[in-house]
Amino acid sequence: MISVVVPVYNEEESVARLHAELLPILRGTGIPFEIIFIDDGSTDGTAAALRNVSPVRVIEFSRNFGKSQALQAGLKAARGDFIFTLDGDLQDDPKEIPLFLEHMRREGSDLVCGWKKHRHDSAAKRIVSKLANGFTRFFTGTAVHDMNCGFKLYRKEVAKALDLYGDMHRYIPAIAAALGFRISEMIVNHRERKFGVSKFGNLRRFSKSFFDFITLLLVRRFTDRPMHFFGIIGSVLSLAGVAVLAYLAYIKLFERAAIGNRPLFMLGVLLVVIGIQLFSSGFLGELLIRQRSGRTLYTIREEVERA
Repeated sequence: MISVVVPVYNEEESVARLHAELLPILRGTGIPFEIIFIDDGSTDGTAAALRNVSPVRVIEFSRNFGKSQALQAGLKAARGDFIFTLDGDLQDDPKEIPLFLEHMRREGSDLVCGWKKHRHDSAAKRIVSKLANGFTRFFTGTAVHDMNCGFKLYRKEVAKALDLYGDMHRYIPAIAAALGFRISEMIVNHRERKFGVSKFGNLRRFSKSFFDFITLLLVRRFTDRPMHFFGIIGSVLSLAGVAVLAYLAYIKLFERAAIGNRPLFMLGVLLVVIGIQLFSSGFLGELLIRQRSGRTLYTIREEVERA
């Protein structure tokens, strides 16, 4: 079975057209399918437009929670063995769907990422995307040219293993690679935006992406062993503090010098205290990851399915 997951936000003019494009292509594969739209708290007529299409499953959020949460909800709800994700702005071409399936079979991949090699976007967006992808590729070692392309094909095992939050949808290939899945990519046709306004680009979004990238780097190495990060740093700082205090103790005992008013004394105490706090944080992290509740970070207002 094929599941097509489409997160949308304020795309009232696009959703019906995208659904109409998807139907003949999915029927042409000869494989049972479902189409899932996740309305991420749209404030225009997107919800009303989705009520007029079928067959479809619609998950409507109570407010805008962001693309990562919309994707997480869609991937969680998907029933298919093969799960496609694509954007709802009509820039991704549904005609690529059979090519994705063929590429996955040929390469034996678990996740196939689209590569918008020839983008129909503004020059600023293309430059920023190129820099961000190169930066992410260098630091994560994941050989994907277009990390944030929304057009992807997942095997069910990959989709169900993901735990997206913040803006981590930008780094799905790196996350999947860190989990041990096989990643490949293929060039896809990218079309010009016909309706609506791009959600791209503001300072707040860039800052969020930066911190999510730092989180990704830490999670890749320390997600199941926080003590290896906090414990090591805490131990180093504590040992440095102990060494400073031991030196001052030597001065106090053998040279009879006053040490209480020395800045070095305060530094030694501070290093020991911070080291103990970091070590404790690592221990608490170890406890927490063994008690994950799997709670969601979004609220569904309504979920409907029309045959």
